[in-house]
Amino acid sequence: MLIHNLQTGEVTKLETTRQPSEHEIAWVHLLNPDAAEVQHVVGDLFHCHPLVVEDCTKLNQRPKLDHYKDHIYISFYAVAGQAMAPHEIGIIVGPNFVITVCKKPLTLIEDLRQELSTVEGRMAHPGLILHRLLDRCVDQYTEFTDKLEERVDKMEQSIYRNPYIHVSREIFQLKRSIHSLRRIIVEEKTIIGTISHQSFPYTRNEFDVYFIDIYDHISRVVDSLDVYRESLTGLLELQMGMKSDRMNMIMKTLTIISCIFLPLTFIVGLYGMNFKYMPELSWTYGYLYVWIVLIVVGIGMWLIFKWKKWI
Repeated sequence: MLIHNLQTGEVTKLETTRQPSEHEIAWVHLLNPDAAEVQHVVGDLFHCHPLVVEDCTKLNQRPKLDHYKDHIYISFYAVAGQAMAPHEIGIIVGPNFVITVCKKPLTLIEDLRQELSTVEGRMAHPGLILHRLLDRCVDQYTEFTDKLEERVDKMEQSIYRNPYIHVSREIFQLKRSIHSLRRIIVEEKTIIGTISHQSFPYTRNEFDVYFIDIYDHISRVVDSLDVYRESLTGLLELQMGMKSDRMNMIMKTLTIISCIFLPLTFIVGLYGMNFKYMPELSWTYGYLYVWIVLIVVGIGMWLIFKWKKWI
């Protein structure tokens, strides 16, 4: 628990959780708490609504913003890990406190704790704490889109080098991740728009510009996800198209070879018949003549295909 004293400007870290006084701003973070701890902190100390206690205990909500008498509950998501999986964060904002609840340790929470402890003025108002928290979550979305761009570029280069490379499984997994994350981010975009464009009770008017900045960032993230989702679909179509082109080239080559050898096969088949009276069989240079005919016919067929621009 971090306590900011408005009179002295000092930020103090407390091991035990208590309710802040009138001249204090508090940030309480609960990491994977049990139901009893949530009830004690959220329900008993800060007197939050029973529905808020239930939401903080389960943490299975989609992004939302619920207004209560003297506090607000926000369900927001952060992405973490190599897979950039979404993790829900329950945020309670009151007149002089902010409570965050999550099930797994997140790097952004530790970075935020370090920032609030060292940078002067970051805890001067609950709206500032909320802004820094949401801003860090959206920054992680930007990191996700940057990594996604790199993966799409690598897959595109791999497909150009080898159209038969197996990337369909990875593409479908990425599309599924993008779809899930986009659905979350779109709802969070609405939440941030509500905070920045309406009379949010626990921020100041001068803070609106900061939340509008977050709104712009998350809007670009949504646009980027749409672009990359279309790019992944395009990669599948590109791979199928390149495979079809290569297959067509192979079939074209085999067809040309077959067409060239078709008259040659007819000629050798004709003179391969076992009839007794065939005038050409008694020619002294008949074998040579047949070879000359075969070569001339083969070259003639190739020239015809060349003239038709089929090869």
